[in-house]
Amino acid sequence: MPHHILVADDDPHIREVICFALEKAGMRTQAVADGAAALQAIGRRAPDLVVLDIGMPEMDGLEVCRRLRHTSDVPVLFLSARDEEIDRILGLEMGGDDYVTKPFSPRELVARVNVILRRARPAPAEPADDRQFAHGKLALAPASHAASFDGKPLALTGIEFSILKGFLARPTHVLDRDAVMASAYAGKVHVADRTVDSHIRNIRAKLAALGCPDVIETVHGVGFRLGRCG
Repeated sequence: MPHHILVADDDPHIREVICFALEKAGMRTQAVADGAAALQAIGRRAPDLVVLDIGMPEMDGLEVCRRLRHTSDVPVLFLSARDEEIDRILGLEMGGDDYVTKPFSPRELVARVNVILRRARPAPAEPADDRQFAHGKLALAPASHAASFDGKPLALTGIEFSILKGFLARPTHVLDRDAVMASAYAGKVHVADRTVDSHIRNIRAKLAALGCPDVIETVHGVGFRLGRCG
């Protein structure tokens, strides 16, 4: 079955460009013009991914994502203007998986959508990863996409799960940003340093809320390493 993508943007030309590019890549699309319509569409039928414009009037993309994360972990790709850097960072911290800045290349957008979809739902032909990862009180089960700390469920996006899995696979290593993103993104898709930092910050916040303030430590000038997770 082709992937079903919801596109939410108040600019009809941008909606048309995105839908054309995604459909050309073999996906099915549904387009809406505002945040409220996006939430209604998701409520009626959950898409495989949402392309969500940050700068919509009435209800912006950040508010849509905030409300969506109360009930769903559907992957979100944000669209943002070049001068909205703080909004892009906030979007990732709220649970967005990636962002594309306007003006954008439709080809790049399709590539990023495919990367997120591969991480969120691995291809059936690939063998299931039945390994169990544990470090301190942190545990990950890739086959069921389940994570927990001290027995408490940990809700992670697909990108966040892959990043933590990369650390748990090499618990004594210091990983630079390239190594961290290699754990999370397939293919040669450029990811800005701020995207890496935002995902790390989001993981830290989620673990801190469960009583683990040291899940990922910063090694200044080098990269990151797994904390004690005790």
